[in-house]
Amino acid sequence: MKYLLDSNVIILALSGASEPLLHRLAACDEGDVVTSAIALAEVALGTENGKAPLPDRLRLFVSEVPVLDFDYKAALAYAGLPFRRGGFDRLIAAHALSRRLAVVTGNTRHFADIPGLRVENWTIAA
Repeated sequence: MKYLLDSNVIILALSGASEPLLHRLAACDEGDVVTSAIALAEVALGTENGKAPLPDRLRLFVSEVPVLDFDYKAALAYAGLPFRRGGFDRLIAAHALSRRLAVVTGNTRHFADIPGLRVENWTIAA
């Protein structure tokens, strides 16, 4: 199974704020973990506004974790989602669905109402 990192776990990983998350990431094989250009945009927006992570840390992350482009299949998946709320989370969910990836997030409730989406929380001990 492959995993798509949500923005909040990217921030937690780069800040070292979640030991369980760091252990799970370290246990993954190369290529098992990716992120979305949408999640990266959300993190970069925070960085641009002075929030963690620092720009150099974000660049290092991007050099190590593949960033998937939001493509036609993702756009179609997005169009088919229920819209109880909008924002980045719906785009990230659609991207994961279009690639058959599980979303790794600390905010599982943000994704709980999306049919067919696999969601895992690596920020808590298993």
